[in-house]
Amino acid sequence: MNHDQAMTKRSVRCFISVMLFTLISHGYAAGQDNPMLGEQVVGKQFLYTVASGDSLTSIGARFGVDAAVLAAQNNFSPDRRLKAGQQLRIDNRHIVPNMIRDGIAINIPQRMLFYFKEGRLLRWFPVGLGRPDWPTPTGRFKILVKEENPTWDVPKSIQEEMQREGKVVITCVPPGPANPLGKHWLGLSIGGYGIHGTIAATSIYHFQTHGCIRAHPADIAELFKDVARGTPGILVYRRLLIAKVGDQIFLEVHRDAYRKEPDALERFEELLRNFNLRFVVDRQLAQDIIRKQEGIAREITRGVGVKNSP
Repeated sequence: MNHDQAMTKRSVRCFISVMLFTLISHGYAAGQDNPMLGEQVVGKQFLYTVASGDSLTSIGARFGVDAAVLAAQNNFSPDRRLKAGQQLRIDNRHIVPNMIRDGIAINIPQRMLFYFKEGRLLRWFPVGLGRPDWPTPTGRFKILVKEENPTWDVPKSIQEEMQREGKVVITCVPPGPANPLGKHWLGLSIGGYGIHGTIAATSIYHFQTHGCIRAHPADIAELFKDVARGTPGILVYRRLLIAKVGDQIFLEVHRDAYRKEPDALERFEELLRNFNLRFVVDRQLAQDIIRKQEGIAREITRGVGVKNSP
C-alpha cells in the first residue's frame, strides 16, 4: 500500500468516526428520534403518611411528582402546609422509555433515571437536571469515573457565574457535608457532566442544576454499587410518552422545559399513527392529559372513562 492510499484510508476512517459522533451527539442514534412504544409503567397509586418536616416539595422530589400536581391529587392549594400524621394520596406512575436494554436511560422532561441490565429494569428514580439556561445535553455516554467522597473542582463557567452574581468565588470544595456533589460521583464521557448525590434533596425532580444529573443520596448510593466503569447510557428529550401494557394504553406528558417539542398534540397524533393505536384510544382523555401536562402516566384506552365512572 503506498503513502497516498494509506492517507486516504485514514481519512475515510476519521470521516466515519466524526460522522458517527455527530449523529450520536445530535440525537439521531437509534432510540432518540425513533422512539419505540413503551411496554412498562412503574410507580403506583398509594397513601403516604406525612412525617415531621415534610412539604409538598420534599415529598414530590422523593417520589417523582410535581408539588402542584401532588396538591391537585389531594384537592388543596400548592401553598398548603402539611401536618405530621396527615395522609396524602400519591400517584407517581411513569412510563419506562423503551430505548436501551443495558445501562442507564435518562429522559430529561420526565426527570427520571432508569437502569437496565440484560433487558430487565433494576432501578428507577427521579433526578434533578439542568436549568433551561444551562441545559443537560442529550446523547449517548459511558460511565468513565466512579468516585466516592468526591472533591468538587468548580468549573470556570460556574466560577464566572459566582463572580457575576457578586458571590464569593469558590474554586474547590473538599469532601464533606458542604459538598454539592454529595458522597458519590459517576463521571460521564460527555465531558464535565456526571450523575451525583446532593445536599439539597428538595431540588430533585426540578430543573435547577448546571447540567449535571442530581439524585437522592440513597438512590445514587445503590446505583453506584450496581454500575461499573464503561456502563453505557443515553440522555434523551421526550416530553410525550405512550405505552401499551397488555390491553391498556397509557399516556404521559411533561412540560417543554427546554422548548424543544412545542406541539405535543401533533406529536401524539404522529405516535398514534406510527404505533397503529388511532382506534383504541380515548382522544378526549388524551387531549385533557396533554393540556394539563402533569407528568403522570394515565390510561387512555377507549372505554376507560366509562369503566372508571361511578
